Parts: sequence; structure tokens; C-alpha cells
Amino acid sequence: MEYKYQLIILGSYDGTEKEITDLFFERIDELRLQKGFYQIVFSKDFDKNYKGNQPTYIIYFGACDGNFLDIDKVERLLNEGNIVLPIFYNSFSAEIPKILENQNGLQYRPNEKDKIVNLILESFGKLRNTRKVFVSYRRDESSSVAIQLYEALERNNFDVFLDTHSIKQGEPFQDELWHRMTDCDVIVLLNTKSFLDSKWCKEEIAEASAKQIGILQLVWPNHSLEKTAEICFPINLRPEDFVDDNFLDKDKSKLNIETVLSIVQHAESMRARNLASRQDSLITNFLNIAKMHNKVMTVQPQRYITEEIGDNKRRIFIPSVGIPLSTDYNQSSELKKEIRDYSVEKVYLIYDNIRIREKWLKHLDYLNEWLDVATIKKQEFEVWLKEN
Repeated sequence: MEYKYQLIILGSYDGTEKEITDLFFERIDELRLQKGFYQIVFSKDFDKNYKGNQPTYIIYFGACDGNFLDIDKVERLLNEGNIVLPIFYNSFSAEIPKILENQNGLQYRPNEKDKIVNLILESFGKLRNTRKVFVSYRRDESSSVAIQLYEALERNNFDVFLDTHSIKQGEPFQDELWHRMTDCDVIVLLNTKSFLDSKWCKEEIAEASAKQIGILQLVWPNHSLEKTAEICFPINLRPEDFVDDNFLDKDKSKLNIETVLSIVQHAESMRARNLASRQDSLITNFLNIAKMHNKVMTVQPQRYITEEIGDNKRRIFIPSVGIPLSTDYNQSSELKKEIRDYSVEKVYLIYDNIRIREKWLKHLDYLNEWLDVATIKKQEFEVWLKEN
């Protein structure tokens, strides 16, 4: 197998690297990707196994004693334009060598493993770079906790949707709300006593279920878990998870720090599973309609679809979760360079257009006329496959 993604582990590691690599391959399984396309390269095997022309991500573990290892390898990798993530435990300046002083490091904590692995997957293009969370709550029961989670998730590099903070004046409120939900990775649902009494809260749950968006459900004390969606992870909150056991005051209730960190960690870990489910849904729907029109399609190990069209040529269809962005177009175009066995006639992004605002759909249609990668809406699979 010629083309591989390389995760390179350098520096002073003593067991932490195994926790990260084990979780990395768990996520690869969740994304339905083939492990054979991914290779872990440790320092001792670097000269033998590292390939300069393959996609690469490097983790460098710092040294608490200042005895920095693998500097020559780091220098080579930086000169070749690779991404290096420095990991430190207490002090970046004391534990990370000068050659990496301009890199944005990450302090290692046990609850940061998911974040590290997701950064690797994002770099490889297997998890989208946007990290979007939608907070669903009832204003008259949990406003203060919703704002607290909004701020905590933003501090952890999530793009958070909260209705009171995220919709500009003059925008159509409900259209923008559905649009933003369509493009999110995870919904954090604050399941308070009367949450399901609200018409809008019920509709948000129904929308999430229809689009198979994962829900992280925070169940308030003395309240029961609601069956909200196919992909749902419940967290049963206790009075002691709140500051001063106060969970009933919509304006003053606050979660304690440990609980907030746990919620952020769970949101991070749900991202890959949610992406896999939504990709599978798009792929299955597209393949079923293609079969009805006698199209011969094949799902490749990298989770894109190919169609043979003769003369050693193929068309490629790539499932795009949420709203297609310029980075999706670029990565799809770059895929042509990875494929050496046959000629690629055209690359298409397939996506679910329901609830995406009309101005965005028009923009995507406009790009179809000018770029070498085009989009196909889910609601137009039937017509497109019949005519092409």
C-alpha cells in the first residue's frame, strides 16, 4: 500500500504516546477508515520509515529536564513544511526546544487526549477543521448554564451557536437557527424539567434526529432522560455538579469547573462518531438511488465513492457533512493528485441541502460554474443520477 498518512512521535515520551495512538486508532475505526492507510513512526524508526512525500503530522513531547531529543529530525520536518504539535506538561518555555518556540503548543492533561487526536484527524482531512457546537436549552430554565457552556466551549476552540449570542440583528431568526444546526458537529442539550414543553425545543430535537446529529444530553437533577435522538449520549447531572447545589435558578445557576471540563471533553469525543454516522447516511442514500439507475458505484477505503465511466476513467463523489466550504473544495481537488491508478474525470461533493439558507445554496451553485469540483444536493440525487 503506497499512500499512507504518517503520525510521527518524537521527543521525550514515556507511555503517554500509547494512550494517544490507541485512541487515534479507535477514532479511525469509528470513522470506518482502514487502519492500513495510517502509520505510526517513532523516533527509532524515523530514518527507515518516514516518507517525505506523504501527508504527515508530528507530535513532539517536551522534556522536563531540558534534555531535548530529536532536534535534527524536527528541523528536517519543519523545513519540509510539516505541522508539529509540541506537547508540554507544566511550562512550554522550559520543556519545549527553541526550534519549536513559534509553534502553538498544548499542555497535556488526561482529558486532552480527544483534542489531540482530533487535531491529527483534522490535519489529515478526515475530520473537518470547523468545530461547531449547537447549545439547545430553554431560556426560562437554564440561561446562566447555557452562557457558561458557550464561554467554556469557545475557550476550547469550538464555534458555538447560542441563540442569544450568535444571530445578528436583521437576520431571519428561525432560518438562521436551522442553518446553524445543519452545520454543527454536536448538539449540547440542556434537558431541564420543562424543556420538552417548548414547541421550539421539540422541533430542534426532531431536526437533530432527522439529520442524525449527535446529542450530548445534560439531564438536570430530579429529572429523567428523554429519548431525543438515535445518537445520544446522556450525562445525568447531580446537585453537587452545580455551584452550591443550585440548579433551579435560571439566572444564577452555574456548573462547577470539573463538570464543565467533562462536558467539553465529551463534546470533543462525539465529533468523530457523529461525522461517521452522517457520512454513512449520505453514502447509503446516494448508493441506493444510483443502484436504481443501474450505476455501478464503489465505496473506497477512504470513504469516497467512485464510478467507472470507461477508458480507465472514473468520477469521484465525496460526502460532505454540513455546509461545503472552500477547504472541502480544495481537499477534494487535491485528491486527484493522490490517485495514480486511473484518470479522474470529475470530482463532486454530495451534501444534504435541507435547512441550508437560500443565499448559501445560490453561492454553491455559482461555484459549480467556475471550479473543477462541483456539488450535488441530496434532494437532487434522483434527478442528477438519472440525467448523468
